[in-house]
Formats: sequence, structure tokens, C-alpha cells
Amino acid sequence: MADQRELPTFVVTTTKEDIMWLTIATPPVPDLDRLDQVLGATAPDGLRARYACRADGAFQVIAVWDSQEHADRFFREVLGPVLARVLGPEPSGAPSIRGMEVLREFTPALAG
Repeated sequence: MADQRELPTFVVTTTKEDIMWLTIATPPVPDLDRLDQVLGATAPDGLRARYACRADGAFQVIAVWDSQEHADRFFREVLGPVLARVLGPEPSGAPSIRGMEVLREFTPALAG
């Protein structure tokens, strides 16, 4: 007899107003402790989620933003000055940042 498991339901977001911006950054810091010193515990305006990761030996930060404008503002007005203050005006290994528009979001629907 075939497996009769119930498949999860997903909420699909595709409207332009709900589309997010994703950034993948390789910060000029070697580890999570130093990242915490640089970024602190505050949540920037428009940040939905931030993930600190290690991929292929490189420390990376993935962030999900409400919009590209929110991400750009954070990197320009917050992160740039903080990095200059904490790491010096010209930190070695300036952050590499890649951004992309999220075209569709699939999220598991809450049961109930």
C-alpha cells in the first residue's frame, strides 16, 4: 500500500510588495565572537533574519532584508562606520558582499 503521509502546506509569496533582498557577505572578521563585537546585539531596520555560517572554510553572513534599500542603508550608514571604528579606516580584507532579489518565498503554513 502506498505511503499516505500528509504533505506540508506552504504559503507562497510572490507579490512585489512582499519580495525580499538577500545578502551573502564575507566579513573581514575571522569568527563569530569578533562578528558579535562588530555588529552588537541590535537589529537594523528592515532586517528579517541573519545567519552566521562557515562554507568552504570561509566565514560568511547571510541576511534577509525587507528590501535592497534597507540592506544598502545598513551597509552604508551602519556597517561601514562601525568597521572603520573597530578595525581601522582601511581594514584588511574589506567585506565581500553579494545581493540578490528573492523572487518567491515558500514557507511552511502553520497547522491549526
